[in-house]
Amino acid sequence: MTSQSQGIQQLLQAEKRAKDKLEEAKKRRGKRLKQAKEEAIAEIDHYRLQREKEFRNKQTNVMGSQGNLSAKIEEQTTETIRNLTSSYHKNMESMMKKLLNTVCDISPEVHPNFRHAV
Repeated sequence: MTSQSQGIQQLLQAEKRAKDKLEEAKKRRGKRLKQAKEEAIAEIDHYRLQREKEFRNKQTNVMGSQGNLSAKIEEQTTETIRNLTSSYHKNMESMMKKLLNTVCDISPEVHPNFRHAV
C-alpha cells in the first residue's frame, strides 16, 4: 500500500508541477503579448511622426510659408483700415452738411399727378 500511496503522491506532485508550468507559461505568454503590444504602439507612433513630418514638408513646399502670408494679409488689412479712416475724416463734414440740407430744406410743391377737384 505504501508503494501505491507513493505512486499517488508522485502523480499528485507531477500534476502540481505541470500545473505550475502551465501557469508560468501563461504568465510568460501574457508578458510577451504585453511587450509585443508596447512595441507595436511604439512602432506605430514612430511611423505616424515620420509621416506627419513628410506631410508638413510637402505642405510647406506647396503652400509656401504661412507666416509670410499672414504678415502680408495683416499689412493689407492695416492699410485698408488706414485708407478708410482717412477717407471718413476727410468727407465727414461735407456729407453731414449735404445730409442736413437734404433733410431740413423742404420745398413744398404739388405733385404733377394731383388733380384739383372743381
